[in-house]
Amino acid sequence: MSIMTIFSNMVKVVSRYWGLLLEGTANTLLLSALTVAVGIVIGAILALMRLSKFHIGKFKPLNAIATIYTEVVRDTPLLVQLYFFYFLIPMMFPGVDLGKVFSVALALCLNSGAYVAEIIRAGISAVDKGQVEAARSLGLNYTQTLQKVVFPQAIKNILPALCNEFVTIVKESSLASTFFVGDLMTQYKTINGTMYLAIEPLIIVSLIYFVLGFVLSKGVAAIERRMKND
Repeated sequence: MSIMTIFSNMVKVVSRYWGLLLEGTANTLLLSALTVAVGIVIGAILALMRLSKFHIGKFKPLNAIATIYTEVVRDTPLLVQLYFFYFLIPMMFPGVDLGKVFSVALALCLNSGAYVAEIIRAGISAVDKGQVEAARSLGLNYTQTLQKVVFPQAIKNILPALCNEFVTIVKESSLASTFFVGDLMTQYKTINGTMYLAIEPLIIVSLIYFVLGFVLSKGVAAIERRMKND
């Protein structure tokens, strides 16, 4: 197959299915944004559990639960987790149709939460302990110290990493196409099955992913430079 034939077929794909490609791109970005947003909430809770000083004797139950969760999620493939929740949710709620999109989104959110937890924990741990001790000596309790001293400084370390997590999720969300949830790779499969073309729509989808990743990465770099200058 010549390059001109491939290019001609790519033009046909775009002219005929630009709406599907646009819809897939929007769904990918929406799913990724939702994943990171919920992942931040889950990650913040897990990070605080990891840093919690609550203990029963020498055992720290909150720390143990959060550690086990993050290790299990980070050390197992995302695709396995997607399959797990895709089949688990209908088994848990047999009379309720939660839908495959919910199952896939839940798996992505829980996966992202484990990675975000480590990002937040590392950002908080990077704050100078001397400032924490100074805040406590001034009469601030543990919660006040976190809110007024630790978190404002930790954000500078956390925000760029969270933006990078969003870029990563945009690419990893392509695994969700296994369940046909309407993302960009799902639209590729639709076009492939309709036009019987494998390479051309794949090139187009790859270019879209590249543009998304490139633009978002440059945005992250700009945020990092801005925060360094502040």
